[in-house]
Amino acid sequence: MSVVAMAADLDVVNLFVIAGATLAVPILAFAASFLLWPSALIKVYYWYWRRTLGLQVRYAECGGGGYRFCFSYRGKPGMRPSILMLHGFSAHKDTWLTLIKYLPKHLHLVCVDMPGHEGTTRTNTEDYSIQGQVRRIHQFVETVRLNRKPFHLVGTSMGGNVAGVYAASYPSEICSVTLICPDGIRHPCETKFDNHLQDLAHSNYSLNIPLIPTTPEEMEDMFRLCSHVRFRIPQQILQGLVDVRQPHNTFYQEVFMEIIGEESRYALQDHLHLITAPVQVIWGKQDQVVDVSGASVIAEALPGCRVDLLENCGHSVVMERPCRTAKLILQFIILQQDAGGCTKKSS
Repeated sequence: MSVVAMAADLDVVNLFVIAGATLAVPILAFAASFLLWPSALIKVYYWYWRRTLGLQVRYAECGGGGYRFCFSYRGKPGMRPSILMLHGFSAHKDTWLTLIKYLPKHLHLVCVDMPGHEGTTRTNTEDYSIQGQVRRIHQFVETVRLNRKPFHLVGTSMGGNVAGVYAASYPSEICSVTLICPDGIRHPCETKFDNHLQDLAHSNYSLNIPLIPTTPEEMEDMFRLCSHVRFRIPQQILQGLVDVRQPHNTFYQEVFMEIIGEESRYALQDHLHLITAPVQVIWGKQDQVVDVSGASVIAEALPGCRVDLLENCGHSVVMERPCRTAKLILQFIILQQDAGGCTKKSS
C-alpha cells in the first residue's frame, strides 16, 4: 500500500501529532493565525473528541498517600473483556482517541495516564522504572476494580513494556495482551534511535534526547523519527507544541533515564517466560525507534503469539494505522474469547 493510499486511514482525528500534546494541523494553523494559545486549543480539541467518542474523564485516589490517577473510560463491563490501554513515553490517555474511534461503543474501555504523565501524580523516580510503573498500574486496577474479572491489556512502546511485565507479574488478572511496538526487547537489528542512544551514552547524556525536543527543528526531527507518514507542520505550530511540552521536559528526562536504565531497558524480554496469557504483537515495519525484529524475539519466546506487521508504518502505529490496529485488536479479543481464554479464572 502506498503512503497516498494509506492516507485514507488518517482522517481529521488521526492527524494527531505524536508529541504528547497534539492537535490536528489544519485546526492549529487556523488558530495560530489569530494568535490563540495552542495549549488551550489542545485541551478544547481533546475535550471535543472525547465527548464525540463518548469518553468521560475521572480520577482515582489510590490508598492514603494522596496518589491520584487520571483516566478516561467508555462503556461498562459486559460480555467482552474490559480493555485497559497504556500509552507510551511522554504521551497521555488521549493518545488512544484515534484508535477508539474504530472500536465498538459497547466495549468497556479504560485509558489511563501513566505514572507522572498528564493528570496522574508525579512522585519520586523509583515509580518510573518499568517495575515501578507496573506496581502503580496494579494499584490503579485494584482501585477501580478492573480486575473483578480478567481484562485485555494493550500497551504501546513504553506502555508495551509495562503491559508485558504486568501480564507476567499478575497473570490471573489478564485474559490476553496486545503489545504495540513495545520496548524492553533486545532486538537483533539496530535502529536510528539506537544510534542516538549510543551517541547519548558517549556524551555522558549531555546531548539532547531525540524524544524530548526543545526547539521546533528538534520537534520536526522527532516526527520524522517516530512516524513513517510525513506531516507538513507549519513552523508556528511546531513552536507551539514545543511550548506545551517545555514545562514537563525535566520530568520526561527523569523517566527516560529510568526506562533506559539497567533494571528497565530489557524488562519485557526478561519477563516473557512468565507470561501465560495469549499475546498479540503489532509492529510497524518501518519503526525507527524500536526495531521490528523485536517481534521475532517475542514470537520465539512465546510460540503461540500472534504477530501482525504493518506495511508503510513506523513507531506511532496508533496514529498512523488506527483503523487497521483497532480491527486487529478486536479480532484477537473475539478469537480468544471464542476459544475460552477470557473466562473467569479461579482464585
